Formats: sequence, structure tokens, C-alpha cells
Amino acid sequence: MLRLPRWRVILVIIVSIFGIVFASPNLLPENVRAAMPPFLRQTLNLGLDLQGGSHLLLEVDTTELKRQQLDNLADQMWAALREAEPTIHVAGRGVVGDAARVRVVEAGDMARAITALRPLTHDQTNGQESVVFTQLPDGTIEGRMTELAIRALTRDAAQQSIEVIRRRVDPTGANEINPVRQGEDRIVVQAPGISDPEQLKELIGHTALLTFHMVHTSATPQDGAVPAGYMLAPGYEGTPQEIVRRRPSLTGEHLVRANAAFDQQTNEPVLSFGLDGQGTTTFCRITRENTGQRFAILLDGAVLTAPRINEPICGGSGQITGNFTVQSANNLAVMLRSGALPAPLTVIEERTVTAEVGEDAIRAGQKATLVGGLAVVAFMVLAYGTFGALACLALVINIAQIIAVMSIWGATLSLPGIAGLILTMGMAVDANVLIYERMREEQANGRGPALAIDAGFSRALVTIIDSHVTQIGVALILFIFGHGPVRGFAWTLSIGVVTSVITATLVTQFFIAIWFRIARPKKLPI
Repeated sequence: MLRLPRWRVILVIIVSIFGIVFASPNLLPENVRAAMPPFLRQTLNLGLDLQGGSHLLLEVDTTELKRQQLDNLADQMWAALREAEPTIHVAGRGVVGDAARVRVVEAGDMARAITALRPLTHDQTNGQESVVFTQLPDGTIEGRMTELAIRALTRDAAQQSIEVIRRRVDPTGANEINPVRQGEDRIVVQAPGISDPEQLKELIGHTALLTFHMVHTSATPQDGAVPAGYMLAPGYEGTPQEIVRRRPSLTGEHLVRANAAFDQQTNEPVLSFGLDGQGTTTFCRITRENTGQRFAILLDGAVLTAPRINEPICGGSGQITGNFTVQSANNLAVMLRSGALPAPLTVIEERTVTAEVGEDAIRAGQKATLVGGLAVVAFMVLAYGTFGALACLALVINIAQIIAVMSIWGATLSLPGIAGLILTMGMAVDANVLIYERMREEQANGRGPALAIDAGFSRALVTIIDSHVTQIGVALILFIFGHGPVRGFAWTLSIGVVTSVITATLVTQFFIAIWFRIARPKKLPI
């Protein structure tokens, strides 16, 4: 008698029910799904090629990017001269036009100053010349970036922006948001299912650079004059302007946590944040040294809030208040967790993509799936009879499991995903073919039906696992290094490989055991 362990029977029943229950909402009308519990309402998202969505063409703001780099260069020039032995006295630093400037006080120090600045002329990553220094008669030294350095900086900024955009709008990689670089300074973003481009722009359009600045102790915006080393920071969505120190005391690169929360006293939406070890130490020192003074938290140069430091804050966490709504606090948290864009992005083209070919594509996909499924069923039934029919029944559960997992995960199904689904159908019965052929061999060698079935599953298992491990390795490589449609194909394929092993070795064996108990055959019909 062919017997299965109780745990295996329970596992097969649970897995089968799971696939059917969580895949079924995709076949039900909207009004029926609305009456179901929330955890059962999840369905597959359709890709841009099936349901339409938003299309944005973005351009890196090279002017702002260059200005930021020149600001950094001016600071580096000032630091290099101050750290020289003996110190080279500098009267000031800044950016004028396309050049970073410092002015050397003593004319006799000019030669030493040029020597001290020489390490800044070459890029440390590739060794190429990136900055050219010139000296003026009044003791000013100007540093200008080379065209080659500007182009490399723009390319790097575009590539970094792509990764930040992907983390903001598709953190799991399952929704096939596909930002790609176009040329040196442009990025194309396609978002399936997002019919309003403004929703996409809200997440992408902010640099999300969080900085902490000390507020001037006496000067106010009403004075009309900004002291040297300070700047007038505008308010963020209604908050007042502040005169803050130009150089930030702390930046958002030290954030390790950012999430929306509610103030325990006012119950208003706030942004809760946490800092890493270095950020915690710096923040503690700043608040200890400036107790009683005000410091401002800026987002992209605009004041979110400017509270007074009542006591040292050394716990490494805090909250930011402002004119937040729940949605804006959540969006800001997502942007901060994703990291700051290296430069502002300008939207130069936006449009809503309608699924003009979506219905035709869906019909073609349904037809391909149906034809492929019927071909598999016909082959298995003709080749293996009753056992082939049982394998096809397990295949139905396999497809249900794939759809269920993708629905729960919120994955997007596109045309390449449908191709992966059809490919999985064909590969799923490979394991059954190996098992059934092994059964034939065992029966031909004189074994009884029960022993032949048991040997077929046990001895073919190693081969099945080896072949599927290879397949899932390829699928993972495609998912890690691919984007957009390639990821959609890899996502469907990798899920299908895992579910195929389960259905071929467990579910099929369960069905055959039930058949064996009912039929009690003297010989396997295979």
C-alpha cells in the first residue's frame, strides 16, 4: 500500500488552498472583491503595456549640479590652504560665475598656495585632470572644472538619480517602474498603473536633501541684511524664513530611519527620524554646545522647522514638525529613506500612456496561454494517460500558486511576465516526465506498482532539484541585473520554478496516492 506521511498530506492541502484562495480575486468582479476581507482583495497589477500609466522625461539640472560642485571646491581650496604648513591666510571664499574663488592675503604665499592646491587638480577615482587653477593680480585664485569633468559628473548624477528614483517609486522591484538613462543628462521614467503624472512627480521632483543649520542669534529676515557666512532660507509650505549658517552642521546622509508618525501632544502628523552612530555623536555635540539657541532643519534649502535647543539630544532620534498632512509626511519619509538626489531633476516632458494595445495584448496572452496549456495537457495525457492527467491537475494548482504569490507581493504582470508564465507551464511538467519515466523503468525491472511509484519519486528527486536550482540561478541573475520587462520575466520565472518543484514532487504524489488507494491497480497505466 502506498502511504504518505501525515505532514506531507497537510502541507499539500494547505499549499493548494493557499493558491486557489489568493489567486481567485483576480477572476472575480470588483463588487465581489469589495465585500471580501482586505487581505483577500489583492490582485495582480498590470504593466504599462497592458493597462497604461505615466511617462516622464527628466533632465538633470547641470547648472545647479555645477554650482554645488564649485561650492564644494571652494571649501576644499580654503581647507587646503588653511591646513598648509605654515598656514596660508585666506581672506574669503565663494563662487563667481563658473569659478570657485579664494583670495590669498599675503602675495608671498601665492607660490605655496598653488602647490597646496595641486592635489585638487586631478580626480582621485580616475586620475584625470578635473580642475584648472588660475591666479589673478589681486591675489585671488580661481578654480574651474574641465569640460570632461563636468560631463563625467553629469553622467554620474544621472546614474545615481536612476537608483534613487527606483528606490522611491518601486522599492521592492516588483512593479516594473523602469527609469532608464537617455543620453548623458536625461532620464525616462515609465510607471504602469499611475494615471496621474503629478503623483509620480511628487515622489521624484524633490531632491530630498535634509540639512541641519544653526540659526543666527540676532539677525532676522526683517533686517534686510544677511551676515557673512549665513544665508536667508525660505520657508517650506508656510513656515517662516530664517537666517541660517550657510554650512550645515549635519546632513541627511547620516539618517538610518525616517517614517511618518503622530505627535503625542498635538496628534498632528510629524516626521520621526533616527541617526547612525556618527550622526548621533555629531548631533549630541551640536545640541550640547548650542543649548538655548535655535537650529533649523532644512529640506532642499527650505525651512521645515526651527526649534530652540532646550537640552542636549544624545539619543540619536527625534521628530520634525511642520505643516504636514499624513500623505505629505509619508511621501517625505519615503524620499528621505531612498536618499537624496545628487542634483535637481527638471520635468521636460510628461504624458499619460493609454493602453491602446492593452486589450489586444491581453487577448493575445490569453490565447497563447490557452494554446500552450492545451498542448501540454494533450502531450501528457497521450504520453502517460491517467498519470498525465493528474500531472495537469497539479499544473493548474501550480499556476494558481504563481498568481497568488504575485498578487500578495503586489507584483506587476506585463507581456514578458505572461511569457514567463507560459514558459513555466512547459517546464513544470519536465519534473513529472522524469518521475514517470523512472516509474516505467522500475516497472519494467519487475517492481510492483507501489514500489515503482515510490522509486520514481525518490530517485528522480535529486535530478529535479539540480535542474531547478540552475533555472532559479539564471532567473535571479536576470532579476538582479535586469530592469523593467526583464525583471518581470525573471520574477514570474523564479516563482514558477519554486512552485513547480512543490507541485511536481508533493501535489502530484498526493493525487497519485489517492488514485492508487481507489483503483488498487496490479500494473501502472503508464
